[in-house]
Amino acid sequence: MLNILLVDDEPSIRLTVGDALSNAEHRVTLAETGEAAFKLVDRNNFDVVITDVRLPGCSGMDVFEHTRSISPASDVILITGYAEIDDAVATLKAGAEDYLSKPFDTDELLLRLSRLEKRRLLERELVEAREALAAGGTSKGTELIGQARSVLRLKKRIDMIARSDAPVLISGESGTGKELIARSLHEASERRSKPFITVNCAGLPETLLEAELFGHEKGAFTGAIKRREGRFEAADGGTIFLDEVGEIPLAAQVKLLRVLQEGKVEPLGSNQPIETDAWVISATHRHLKEQISLGMFREDLYYRLMVMDLHAPPLRDRRDDLPLLAQHFFTKFAPAGGNTMAEITPRAWAAICTYPFPGNVRELEHAIRHALVLSGGRKIELEHLPDDIVGGMGSGDGDGAPTSLPSLHDAVHDFERQYIQRAMNITGGKRTATAKMLGISRKNLWEKLRHYDISDSDLSD
Repeated sequence: MLNILLVDDEPSIRLTVGDALSNAEHRVTLAETGEAAFKLVDRNNFDVVITDVRLPGCSGMDVFEHTRSISPASDVILITGYAEIDDAVATLKAGAEDYLSKPFDTDELLLRLSRLEKRRLLERELVEAREALAAGGTSKGTELIGQARSVLRLKKRIDMIARSDAPVLISGESGTGKELIARSLHEASERRSKPFITVNCAGLPETLLEAELFGHEKGAFTGAIKRREGRFEAADGGTIFLDEVGEIPLAAQVKLLRVLQEGKVEPLGSNQPIETDAWVISATHRHLKEQISLGMFREDLYYRLMVMDLHAPPLRDRRDDLPLLAQHFFTKFAPAGGNTMAEITPRAWAAICTYPFPGNVRELEHAIRHALVLSGGRKIELEHLPDDIVGGMGSGDGDGAPTSLPSLHDAVHDFERQYIQRAMNITGGKRTATAKMLGISRKNLWEKLRHYDISDSDLSD
């Protein structure tokens, strides 16, 4: 939703266009003159100002100049007659966002606003990412980058779960960001000012894992030359994140279950329990119910850990987030003093978009860093990407075109067809709702459905 100021001295345009913007769920303020627009811009933060060039008194050009000086973050779209097009083009060069010539199609305006809204959303994501990086860390809202439906649902669920201290089990493939989800939970909770302690349960043998989790007394085992505080004790008042909890040996599982039941830990070599108040968040890439059936994981511990559950979606199920994630990593790994808006060639981007990323977001992060190093932070070519992504696409005909990569026309064709089908599935096949979701007119949607030969039988159940 955009906060829009519409300035036009013709009542029919104000009412017609204003109603269309409101029906598209934008917040709309109307003004009849440039002077009225000045006052509104002074008092409000508008995302977009849409103004007729020809107004009584102050012109639309004056409104543009005033908006740019008072609210430089606002975008301005000019409505022009034929005679003012040259002025509008000159204003574009001075920083205006766009212009429409009279008479214009309201659907065309809505389409341009939809694109503008998506761009502003991307810019906000990037600003948050840069601010977090500049601060030397991450913050709630920037840890999980993406606007895919699965990610938005995940963020909403995180905010709800963070209000409680119930144990949480995060499932998902390797590289999907399970630790980031755990940190997001911690940062969204009232425990955010307390410690966040991470334990990699797969990286330690059984004896050392128990000592790491529960602590030990001096002389508890060979090499225990002094008392050591366990991770549960260190996380008191905060959060303990048990990564790869499915790898914990059965003997340690019994002791972990006791901690969850009683809220007390007993260090190795001691019979004096220590009370601990740590929020337990765990994660695994394994199917724990299969582990239970194989006798490798305790069922009672499973239900203690999974009072609440979250799933980290794989990257292949959120491919629309590739541009956001890639730009986040461009910013994160840009050379000092370099360009954070790194350029990537169509061939390289096509390779990224068609690669399945079995290593998920972690593999994408590695690929971007790899490419930035080899490109020197400049334009990223296909050969700068890791071999797994390039695959056999580097060899081809004499001009170096990849033999296994579809043409850009075919790739765009397939993507658009699948994207329209996906939108139709989401809306249950409702054309009006689908057109609104895609940011196009109903007529344009109908033409695309006919062009791609999409019928109701093509939609999934």
